[in-house]
Amino acid sequence: MTARVFLVGAGPGDPDLLTVKAARLLASADVIVHDGLVDQEIIALANPEARFISVAKQRSKHSVPQDGINASLVREAQAGHLVVRLKCGDPFIFGRGGEEAEACRAAGVAVEVVPGISAAMGGAAQAMLPLTHRDAASAVSFVAGQCKGLTDQNWAGLAGKERTLVIYMGVATAADITEKLIADGVSPDMPVAVLERATRSGARAIRTLLTDLGDMIAREGVQSPAIIVVGDVVLKSDALDRFAALAAMKLEEI
Repeated sequence: MTARVFLVGAGPGDPDLLTVKAARLLASADVIVHDGLVDQEIIALANPEARFISVAKQRSKHSVPQDGINASLVREAQAGHLVVRLKCGDPFIFGRGGEEAEACRAAGVAVEVVPGISAAMGGAAQAMLPLTHRDAASAVSFVAGQCKGLTDQNWAGLAGKERTLVIYMGVATAADITEKLIADGVSPDMPVAVLERATRSGARAIRTLLTDLGDMIAREGVQSPAIIVVGDVVLKSDALDRFAALAAMKLEEI
């Protein structure tokens, strides 16, 4: 296979959810540039002779800036290597895959995207939570809970009746998210679910009401990676029974 860059979705964590193409590329890659959250079981599927480059990121702290990652992909491909850029979830859903693809094309490097199952899809499937449902929601939107700051994002109309809102990277800003959505007119007793460590060991799915979201995350010690689902579809899951009573409570009882 000629030297090029593949932006590969590693999925939400479970190695069984990799695409066949993703697994094949991992097994043949010369260089693997990977996120810190990629599960070690997925890393173990890689070519044992591959060189690994970690570009782990934490909130507000990146071990390698995005420009550095872009430059590394270009440099390794231009050196004649088959490069796999291994990303959690899907490269084009809050994975900065678009920026990396642009950088490769600008440098004349061949680049291809291999989609992966996003955290929203994987977590919702595990929790038996349909993101759309004829009785509850005909539209679904994905937003980032910290990308460029909440105040810069317009979420008006994305959550509410017959709509589902999925929030990535929202654990640390959950209280601000609640305030923002209620200010936009979303009912304080709108059901929400937090899907923690989707498809991984120790996964949890917890249901509550929007007004209780920030307190629940603190109470339960929820940690990233986790996604937040806002909408009546949350009530369609029979797997989210731990906090089912909260969803039926009156606000003054919380």
